[in-house]
Amino acid sequence: MPDQAKTLQIGVSRPPLEITDLPTPEEVFKTPKIGTAEIIKLVIGPSLIALGVSIGSGEWLLGPLNFATYGFVGVGWVVLVSAILQTFYNVEIARFVIATGESPTIAFGRTPPGFWFWTPFALVCFYMAFLWGGWAASAGQVLFPMIFGKAPVMTPAGDLQTVRYLAVALMLFVFVLVLFGEKISRTMELVNGFMVAFILISLAIFVVFLVPPGNWVQSFGSLITPAAPPAGSDARLLGGLVGFTATAAGLNFFIIGYYRDKGYGMGSKIGYIAGAFAEQEAMLASGKTFPDDAKNTALWKRWFRYLVIDQWCVFFVGALLGMMLPGTLVYYLSRLPGAAVASAANMPVYAALEMSRQFGPFFFYWTCLVGFFILFSTQLTVFETLVRNFVDAAYGTSSKFRKLIKGDPRRFYYPFMIVLGIVISILIHQALPTELILISSNMSNFASIFFPMVMVYLNLQLPKEARIRWWGIVIMILNLLFFGFFFLNFAFVTWITPGKPLVAF
Repeated sequence: MPDQAKTLQIGVSRPPLEITDLPTPEEVFKTPKIGTAEIIKLVIGPSLIALGVSIGSGEWLLGPLNFATYGFVGVGWVVLVSAILQTFYNVEIARFVIATGESPTIAFGRTPPGFWFWTPFALVCFYMAFLWGGWAASAGQVLFPMIFGKAPVMTPAGDLQTVRYLAVALMLFVFVLVLFGEKISRTMELVNGFMVAFILISLAIFVVFLVPPGNWVQSFGSLITPAAPPAGSDARLLGGLVGFTATAAGLNFFIIGYYRDKGYGMGSKIGYIAGAFAEQEAMLASGKTFPDDAKNTALWKRWFRYLVIDQWCVFFVGALLGMMLPGTLVYYLSRLPGAAVASAANMPVYAALEMSRQFGPFFFYWTCLVGFFILFSTQLTVFETLVRNFVDAAYGTSSKFRKLIKGDPRRFYYPFMIVLGIVISILIHQALPTELILISSNMSNFASIFFPMVMVYLNLQLPKEARIRWWGIVIMILNLLFFGFFFLNFAFVTWITPGKPLVAF
């Protein structure tokens, strides 16, 4: 038991945090100095995994469907507000992770009434939103024409079952990927980094060389044109866009634990989940924090600056480009003579089919590959974090669990991933891919009613220099109000007064 004089108790029901010095970034990243090159090569990372999710179903399915249906004005403004609020929220979650080394699902347990409520509640919210396998199903729908050379017929008598088998095969491929590497998180960084780069470069080429400049101006101009959502907007579709712009609204905590595994701040002293063939170092069940002194204050400012660079310069910018580039492309394609009508059923392959119709088969396969990477990168991270967050929660809250797995989280991680893959394989048979994703995205808004204010409670108790500022509290309240409104609108139109939203646009 740590010396009580050298501990800090934050919240309830969890052990006090041992107080010890922050490590230097040079120590963590094993380099004599950190300049611009080192930031790019060594420091940036969690945002790339986040972008693998961010440039996903919202950007390839829900965003383009909204833009193709309603145009840019009003929709673009909603996208910008959502991305800004989510990035601030990410920073507040990561603030606690870097200052303590505790992953969010564990940290939430420090909030009254305790871990027995908040940790299971966080997992239930996350699983209710992300268990359905919509991304794997959508990726399978895009992979189908790359293999068979034709668009799938999404009916039971057509190609629907083949698409679902492809989705199951993709989840098996995720399992194989995470077997390798010293850290699972590092494998995720490298794979997502490659796919995100391919996606953004390809989309930029499509938009710059194929789409008239007037459409660019209209598209990106809508981001800075304050306007209400277009008249007649579908509350479910708009709520889905809001929830899955950037990442996943109130559920963004599911990816922030990667800052621990990356080694940011106190995360470097807590441990990480290693790959199957690497050596597993001891992983602590509880976090640590730092003293309020000049040395640690200076180190905290450095760590926080890297967080800000990672989130605002990489994640935020990448998320906006990831939403607006495919939206601009699909909007343009949908207005060309003879274009098909964009719908929930055809969105996974809509851009590829229209690119083929207008520009030939080469662009069909190129666009399919872009869409596949977009959707697969999302499923890769979602599937891994479904396992990771459960393992983190069990490891941090149960000494019996730690004893059962002999202190090695991989003893549960990999078998649980197999079981979860089987469950998701069953669930993807329940609805069309885009419908599954609409459920996920609107449930992400539900989480915003709770977790931004949980972060306010936790971050007010950190060492003085690391505490949330007053304007951060205001922004967390705005998160609650903005995303909470869109969830209520979804709840009314879906369950409470079917067909009638709380507010109609």
